[in-house]
Amino acid sequence: MADEVETFAFQAEINQLMSLIINTFYTNKEIFLRELISNCSDALDKIRYESLTDKSKLDAQPNFLIHIIPDKANKTITIIDTGIGMTKADLINNLGTIARSGTKAFMEAIQAGGDVSMIGQFGVGFYSAYLVADKVVVTSKHNDDEQHTWESAAGGSFTVRRDNSNDLKRGTKIVLHLKEEQSEYIEERKIKDLVKKHSEFIQYPISLWITKETEKEVEEVEEQKTEDEEKSEVKVEEIDEEKEKEKTEKKMKKVKEVSNEWEELNKQKPIWTRNAKEVSKEEYAAFYKSITNDWEEHLAVKHFSMEGQLEFRAVLFVPKRAPFDLFENRKKRNNIKLYVRRVFIMDNCEELIPEWLNFVKGIVDSEDLPLNISREMLQQNKILKVIRKNLVKRCIELFTEIGENKEDYKKFYESFAKNIKLGIHEDTQNRAKLAELLRYHSSKSGDEVTSLKDYITRMKESQKDIYYITGESKKNVENSPFIEAFRKRDLEVLYMIDPIDEYATQQLKEFEGKKLISITKEGLKLEETEEEKAHQEETVRQNENLCKTIKDILSDKVEKVIVSQRIVDSPCCLVTGEYGWSANMERIMRAQALRDSSMSGYMTSKKTMEINPVHPIINALRVKVEQQNDKSVRDFVTLLYETSLLSSGFSLEDPSTFASRIHRMIKLGLSIDDSTTESNTTTTTATATSAVSEDIPALEGDDAKNMEDVD
Repeated sequence: MADEVETFAFQAEINQLMSLIINTFYTNKEIFLRELISNCSDALDKIRYESLTDKSKLDAQPNFLIHIIPDKANKTITIIDTGIGMTKADLINNLGTIARSGTKAFMEAIQAGGDVSMIGQFGVGFYSAYLVADKVVVTSKHNDDEQHTWESAAGGSFTVRRDNSNDLKRGTKIVLHLKEEQSEYIEERKIKDLVKKHSEFIQYPISLWITKETEKEVEEVEEQKTEDEEKSEVKVEEIDEEKEKEKTEKKMKKVKEVSNEWEELNKQKPIWTRNAKEVSKEEYAAFYKSITNDWEEHLAVKHFSMEGQLEFRAVLFVPKRAPFDLFENRKKRNNIKLYVRRVFIMDNCEELIPEWLNFVKGIVDSEDLPLNISREMLQQNKILKVIRKNLVKRCIELFTEIGENKEDYKKFYESFAKNIKLGIHEDTQNRAKLAELLRYHSSKSGDEVTSLKDYITRMKESQKDIYYITGESKKNVENSPFIEAFRKRDLEVLYMIDPIDEYATQQLKEFEGKKLISITKEGLKLEETEEEKAHQEETVRQNENLCKTIKDILSDKVEKVIVSQRIVDSPCCLVTGEYGWSANMERIMRAQALRDSSMSGYMTSKKTMEINPVHPIINALRVKVEQQNDKSVRDFVTLLYETSLLSSGFSLEDPSTFASRIHRMIKLGLSIDDSTTESNTTTTTATATSAVSEDIPALEGDDAKNMEDVD
């Protein structure tokens, strides 16, 4: 006789919840498997905890297992665990009638725009089964009760009955009867992917009942021929022993044999739960490859745990090389996977680690975050801010450890220098520590790079600041006129040739009490003796009239013209304001495809022209200025200004005019008369040339000697 079936009505709020889930349009329906496996894990935790004080609790079933059985024929998925199980009262109370505050809270969160994936946080994760199933059957056996079955098609009621099959020694079996459109979840590949994504590091073995097809060779059975067929085939022929031997050999054929077996899906164990000293290098390498799909091993690893008010464990890896799309806008902001009690939550949590550390890969497993926490709650979660602060601190420690090996640090810096500099620009709290990781070529380092700390150890006693120059390439800055005075005084200059250096130095004003000074900007003061100061003042006085004349000729192209301290071999250079863009920064900003041109109006610095009073060109120019009636001065000054633009790293506003001036100089040098050139050209060309000549300022003066004097 069948046991009596009892029918119960769902508590009103649970009925609303199930109605919402059944009619949902959420795309992430896959979370049902994560929720049910997490429940299995919790049930196993409970029986294991009870067994610590009473070992007899495990007599019925000593093994801790989670089994998943897909059934394509019946369109069901069965999930079995050997956990604590539920009594009849537990089935009624936990799955339907007791009003739970979590149900109401979850409903409110959903109505406020929350995500269905946060369902487990409210203790009602079981109901996510109805995302993919239209009927759920739960059979459970507790040590203190008989085996019972709970069943519901979510129609407002559920039934509970005694189950006499007694196929469970202890634990729970959930059978999901899938909806017609959710049949993809029966596929073995889909189940494996979901377990790997969400539940790979559950501490209990998760096994899937898989179907295997194997090819096997069997003897081919010949059909029996009738007596008439045999008579009709009788022929008189000579016996060939070889052919007879082949006939006697058995004929074989290949057939497909179907078999079933259990396959463990979570063999990769969570190494972060172990002591770092117990984990081998090979284990770290295998773990790194499993979570990143990288074909290479990692460069460095940091394995640590935090205990006290906040508990979490983490394993962080630095790859050997940067991916080609490291700074792509559409790329994930970070590569840290967030777990809560070994259950995967998300891998795109922007609050977990800053963007400049987007190359660091690994996992963080927290004991304190609520399970399946939503993105909205993550943004406000104080625990997450503490985790983030600790991750950044440990990453910087890891980079410092890499720095102890010169070869490893060279690989690291070549790949991730931009990230470190971006960190200096964005992370005010850790700026000083990150500055210690910087490496630059310098005027004294040769082919090697130097750190800011090493630079300071080589500074002269009288030197108060750290000098640097920004530019397009090492060769470009090495030959810059700005370097000349520093080379003469034996002062070291750092070469900053990465575009992001311009942004980093805007934030990094000093290092260990030493100011960082750009040698291409005004305000540069080099150490001078009293004698040198007096000489400089006298030089300024002597060139006062020349400076005024140059300023009048160049007008608003330069803000002022002064006598320089920083150039030795060049006749002049152009420097920018202390707080505006440098020449290199102007070049970078002009190259921005989507730049805001309105900014360049107030960020582009007024240029200051600095002249070298001891240079022959400047001396000759001073003489011509004093003669007053020499009309060639304007052309010489304009030409000096344009060449200074180029040598100082700026771009020409009108390259064609500059080219015409140079061509005219070449003609003078080769003693080519303009009248000779014109006679050899056609009338059309002559007309065109005269039209262009009107736009190009002509060289003034009596004859070619004016230019030759300067040359």
